[in-house]
Amino acid sequence: MEQSIRLNNGVLMPLVGFGTYQITDSAECERSVLAAVEAGYRLIDTAQNYGTERPVGAAVRACGLPREELFITSKVWFRNHPEGACRESVYRSLERLGLDYLDLMLIHWPFGDVYAAWRDLETLYREGVLRAIGVSNFSPDRLVDLINYNEIVPAVNQIETHLYCQQKTAHEWMAKYGVAHQGYAPLGQSRINHMFALPCVRAAAENHGRTPAQTALRFLVQQGISVIPKSVHPERIRENIGVFDFELTEEEMAALSAVDNASPMIGTATDPKRAEAAKNWTSREL
Repeated sequence: MEQSIRLNNGVLMPLVGFGTYQITDSAECERSVLAAVEAGYRLIDTAQNYGTERPVGAAVRACGLPREELFITSKVWFRNHPEGACRESVYRSLERLGLDYLDLMLIHWPFGDVYAAWRDLETLYREGVLRAIGVSNFSPDRLVDLINYNEIVPAVNQIETHLYCQQKTAHEWMAKYGVAHQGYAPLGQSRINHMFALPCVRAAAENHGRTPAQTALRFLVQQGISVIPKSVHPERIRENIGVFDFELTEEEMAALSAVDNASPMIGTATDPKRAEAAKNWTSREL
């Protein structure tokens, strides 16, 4: 199976990346990213709001690989959306990362002046500062509306995606418009133990001599969904990328598909309570 997908602008993006959300200790984050690169990860995901851009940049410089062999993603925090502010925030991200360009920059949440931010990202893309631009946490209606009223179609929509929240409708709409589906929290975060205990997960894992985590990730990757699992444990970091040398059967895929209850754990931008609370959200690094 191919380990990369070609985005709608021709750029190749690895299917499996390393996430850095909630790695709050900078030294631990740098060590984890270095372990991920050593294990074979080439996509590293960070964000202005994570507070991990600096340690990610330090790991990129220390890993020994040429910059062009790595795919670095970050995300614009919604308080940086006003026109001009988004552009400035991208350059601050580049400064923290110690990079000249980003492979992918996403709008993190569909709050605030999204369209002004998107115009800034379009300009930075045309200037070559960003190799690809996309969005995160966009529901199908918000994604289609953004496409309808702007020039560049997002290359990626990064949304919560795992066995309990498979995002089937969103996946169909993304496919229609050529937007790559990337799943964050692909192992379900707080529901990880319950997910791994599902009979269909255990049966498929045993059948292929794999772990439940590898089975859950393979289910998504086999559908062409990019995933960005996160861990600070070297053995789990290595485990999570070991999904390319086995294939789930049609029966196993069907059984895993059936456990979907379209239940997000982190929340959805379409919830008015979340949109209301967003005004009080802060960012570690703006």
